[in-house]
Amino acid sequence: MFGNNKKEESKSKGGVSSASPSTHSLNSLVKGTVVDGSVKAESDIRVDGTIKGKLNCEAKVIIGPTGFVEGEIKCKNAVVEGRFEGVMIVEELLNVRESAQVKGDVTTGKLIVQPGGVFNVTCNMGGLNQKMNINHKGFQQEGTKDAKGKEAKPAGV
Repeated sequence: MFGNNKKEESKSKGGVSSASPSTHSLNSLVKGTVVDGSVKAESDIRVDGTIKGKLNCEAKVIIGPTGFVEGEIKCKNAVVEGRFEGVMIVEELLNVRESAQVKGDVTTGKLIVQPGGVFNVTCNMGGLNQKMNINHKGFQQEGTKDAKGKEAKPAGV
């Protein structure tokens, strides 16, 4: 009846962890929890509480329907169902769900905004490498560099 437990104990005594490094983990900040400061995560993180400060995640950030992040997020992918205000840098895909409210500055590779989602931001698409300095008329401003790193010339020159 308890024979399986002895096998598991002998494995863990040998220094082998029951959770392998390839196991996908999820960090969770539950509703009612408030973090004021910086959070760093190597695996996915779900926020149903509040973070005021910086969130740096090497994987996916999920802001749940009751979640609120005010500050800065840097991550690989993000799903927003709750509220975000600040600067968000997403390497790959940002998914703004129908219940989301996003305000601030966003840089992302790809973007999905579902009907009903509020997305009031300054947005740069294509990731950090594609970011260009464009004036209000759609032309590159003097003194900026084009996508190849060459000095941009004013329009009409």
